[in-house]
Amino acid sequence: MSANSDVVSRVIERRKSDPTQLLQMLREIQEELDWIAPETARELAAGLGVPITRIQSVVQFHSFLYDKPRGRYRVLFSDNITDRMLGNAALVDHMLKRLKLRRGQVSADGAVSVDLTSCTGMCDQGPAMLVNNFAITRLTLRRIDEICDLTRIGAPLREWPAEFFRVEDQIRRRETLLTSLEPGVALDAAIARGRQGMMDEMKRSHLRGRGGAGFPTGTKFEGARNAPGAQRYIVCNADEGEPGTFKDRVLLNSFSTRVLEGMTIASYVVGATKGFIYLRGEYRHLHEQLQRDIDVMRASGRLGTSIRGASGFDFDIEIHMGAGGYICGEGTAMIESLEGKPGRPRVRPPSMVEVGYLGKPTVVDNVETLAHCTEIAIEGGASFAKRGTKTSTGTKLISISGDCERPGVYEYQFGVTIGRILEDCGARATTAVQIGGASGVLVTPDEFSRRIAFEDIPTAGAFMIFGPDQDLFDAARNFAHFFAHESCGFCTPCRVGTAIQRNIMDKIAEGRGSRYEVNDLMRLADFMKKNSHCGLGETAGNAVRDTLNKFRPAFERRLHARDFVPAIDLETALEPARRITGRDDADAHLVTEA
Repeated sequence: MSANSDVVSRVIERRKSDPTQLLQMLREIQEELDWIAPETARELAAGLGVPITRIQSVVQFHSFLYDKPRGRYRVLFSDNITDRMLGNAALVDHMLKRLKLRRGQVSADGAVSVDLTSCTGMCDQGPAMLVNNFAITRLTLRRIDEICDLTRIGAPLREWPAEFFRVEDQIRRRETLLTSLEPGVALDAAIARGRQGMMDEMKRSHLRGRGGAGFPTGTKFEGARNAPGAQRYIVCNADEGEPGTFKDRVLLNSFSTRVLEGMTIASYVVGATKGFIYLRGEYRHLHEQLQRDIDVMRASGRLGTSIRGASGFDFDIEIHMGAGGYICGEGTAMIESLEGKPGRPRVRPPSMVEVGYLGKPTVVDNVETLAHCTEIAIEGGASFAKRGTKTSTGTKLISISGDCERPGVYEYQFGVTIGRILEDCGARATTAVQIGGASGVLVTPDEFSRRIAFEDIPTAGAFMIFGPDQDLFDAARNFAHFFAHESCGFCTPCRVGTAIQRNIMDKIAEGRGSRYEVNDLMRLADFMKKNSHCGLGETAGNAVRDTLNKFRPAFERRLHARDFVPAIDLETALEPARRITGRDDADAHLVTEA
C-alpha cells in the first residue's frame, strides 16, 4: 500500500466510511497530501462505494480543494474591497516578484503558489491572507518578505512565528450578548422552564434570525418540532461568507459557551438529538479550540445523554468544515454540503423545517441567533423583547471595517442610527456605507439618520465605510467580481448574469464603456433579481445598481462614447488567422479602403 493509499484508508476509517462525510474526508486528505490527485480520488471513491464523478464534483465545486498541484504552501490573498483599500495589491505584486511567480503559478520546486480569494472574514485587521487555509493578518511588506523566506527554507507552518496567526476579537462595544456566560446556567434555566415553556419564551422574545433574512426563530422552532418524524437536526450556520462580516468569528472564538449552549437549548425545544456547526473554511484556525470546547461540554454533562440530568434530553454536536463556497451559507445549499454533495441550493418548497438534512426536519440558524437563545432562557422572552424596537427585538452585532479609526465588532440595540455607529467608530467625512455586505445596500450621508432594524435597514452585520478618497466604482466592480466567482452555476440567470455584469464593469474600467453598458447594468440587475433561483443571484446586482443610482459620475467619467463600443476589435482579432493562411487580400479584411 502506498503512503497516499494509507492516508485515504485512515481517513475513511476515521469517518466510518460515511459518504455524507465526503467533504470532510477530502479536506483532511488534502491537508496531508496537498492536493486530490486522480488516483487519490479513485481510491476514495472505491473505499466509499460511490462513483468517481461524485468525488470530482465536490472537489471542483469548492475553491479550497484542488485536483491539480498547488504547492506545499498555498497562499491566497484576501481580495475584498477593504483589503484593497488597505493596499493588498502592492503586497500581492511584491510577493510574486520575490518568488518570481505569476498569479496561480506553482513554483518550479513545487513549494508555493500565490493567488487571490474572496473575503476571509478578517476585514477589521487586514490586509490578510490564507496559507493552507490558516489566516495571517495585518500584512506588511516586511511580513511578506519573512513569509517568502519561510517558504524558501520549507519551514512547517507550526514553526512560523505565532504572531503571524494572531487574530484579535477587537470588540469595541458591548450590550448583553458579548458577555461571558457561566457554563450550564442557560441550560439549567431552559430545563426549568420545560420544553413547551421554553418554546413559549422563544415566541415571546420575537427573536428574528440574525443572518439577514429575519425569519421569526420561535416560528421556525415550532415548525420543526411539529413536523412528522422522530429524528430532527439543529444546524449552526457559521459559514460567514458575506464580504465585510466577521462577528460570528468573534462569538465562536470567545463566546463559544453561548453558541454551543444556544444550539443545545434549540435542540431541547425542537426535540433534535444531533447538531452540526458548519464552519467556513476561512476559519480553519478556530477548529481545534472549538472541538475542545465541545469535548469539555460533553465531559461536563452539557452534551450527550440526559443533559444536566434531564431524562430524554439527548444531544451532541459535530463540526463540519467548509472548503470555500459562499453559496453554502444559503440554508439548503448548506444541507447539500452536509450530505457530502456540491453545495447547490435546493428547490423550495418543501422547507427545511419539514425536509432538511437527510430528509428530516432541520433548523438552520445563524451563530448569533443561537447565541441569543441563552439570553432568552435566562431572562425570559418578555425581558429580551424590551430591548431594540417592537419589530426588531434585542441587540445586533455589527462588523465595522473600512475608513474609520476603530474597526471591529460593535453591539447595539436594534434601532441605532447609522450616524451613531459612524460617530462611535471614528469615521470622518464618510461618503458612503455598504450595509449588509456585497448583497446589501449602499447608503449616503442624507440617509445616515436611518436605523439598523428589520423595518428599515436589515443586515447580517456588515458595515463597510468609504471615505472621500475612495472610488465607489472600484467597490462596485469588486463586488461584481465576487458574485461572478461565487455563483454556483445552478441557474442561467445568475451564472450568465453575474459573468456579464463583471465583464461590463471591466470594460468600463478599461475605458471602453458607453452609456449602452450603463443602461445594460440596470436591466441586468433587475433581470437577475426577478429570475434567479436563490438569494445570491437575486442580490448580485444590488451593489452595482445602488452605486449607479447614487454615484453615477463615478461611471460617467470612465465612459468612452455615447453609443455602443464593441468589446473586441474583430478586424485586429482576425490578424493571426491571416498570418497563418498567408492572406492579405481585400477579401481577408472586414473593411477595405475606398
